[in-house]
Amino acid sequence: MRPKETRAISARIIQGLDGLDELSDAWERLAAQASTPMLDHAWIRACAETFSVDGELHLLAVGASPHLTAVAPLVRQRAVLERLELLGMNALQEPLDFLFSHPSALALLANALAQSGVPLVLDRLTMDSPVVGVLRSAYRRRGVVICRPSVGWPWIPLDTSWLQPERHVNAGRRSDLRRARRIADRMGAVTAEVMSPTPKELGPLLEEAFQVEASGWKGRKGTALASDLLRQSFYRRYAAAACEKGILRLGLLRIGGRAAAMQLAVEWGKRIWLLKIGYDEEFARCSPGTLLMLETLRYAAARGLQSYEFLGVVEPWLQVWTQQVRPCVMLRAYPANALGIAALVADAAKFTWRRVRRIV
Repeated sequence: MRPKETRAISARIIQGLDGLDELSDAWERLAAQASTPMLDHAWIRACAETFSVDGELHLLAVGASPHLTAVAPLVRQRAVLERLELLGMNALQEPLDFLFSHPSALALLANALAQSGVPLVLDRLTMDSPVVGVLRSAYRRRGVVICRPSVGWPWIPLDTSWLQPERHVNAGRRSDLRRARRIADRMGAVTAEVMSPTPKELGPLLEEAFQVEASGWKGRKGTALASDLLRQSFYRRYAAAACEKGILRLGLLRIGGRAAAMQLAVEWGKRIWLLKIGYDEEFARCSPGTLLMLETLRYAAARGLQSYEFLGVVEPWLQVWTQQVRPCVMLRAYPANALGIAALVADAAKFTWRRVRRIV
């Protein structure tokens, strides 16, 4: 399907994979300085192929190859009330934003969205995203914009002290780490690798990593990728694309030759971005996930990277390593029309009901 032109607002809507592929080179150039790998063409392409069906994809782009200047990676959800939402957000819940080269291009995107007459849902924008202010301006006298705190993600600013990550936990935790390593050593030879596999090497390593994830609590709860074929398809596609680009990092801790813990990550913008973790509960006594975390933190520091981005949400076990959180917001934009009013009323009712349930 060819991109549709919307000349009045100097933007166009891309509704098919062919149109997205036509922009791949221009997108790569625009995303080269992006703050997160979730704005890279590889991530967006894997999301579009996995989570959208023909007609749902709604990428709003300013400019054309090779002069793409801004893009909003959205999908059109045609449920009871039609909305535009960030691509892949429902399934992955990872932070996402708009991609743009300069403020005027972002303003064109915002005006196009305000003129579309469709309610807009943006979850997990970074709190300092310019998108928030620009959308407020675009919807002035055209509708209502509501912005609330959302779930942030933990991260670690790295320096050379992280070559010895044990130094960043208290004495009690250091003792726990030493004890875990002694137990692991008694169970078998311990090796840890952070690999950047070639495309030929990727398949078996990915299978091994997925098997490890499924052998832990995620497998019991049915949240492992082995039990979620849709998300598994996404991570296979994205891992293959990231592997081709040379940014994939796959960490495995083996004990006695068996994989005991795994990490799936990418290296982007001088940062490690941690996408998936897991461990085999047969080795739980030696905390293999924590032992692997030690090694990947050491690896990132040795490469001179700027930070270690955990993604996901803040959890107690992560607070052992860091108290730093990148704050996020959720934004809702409701146009001043019947659809916007209906969406606003529905969302207000849902929000009120959730508050009542918490109180009761």
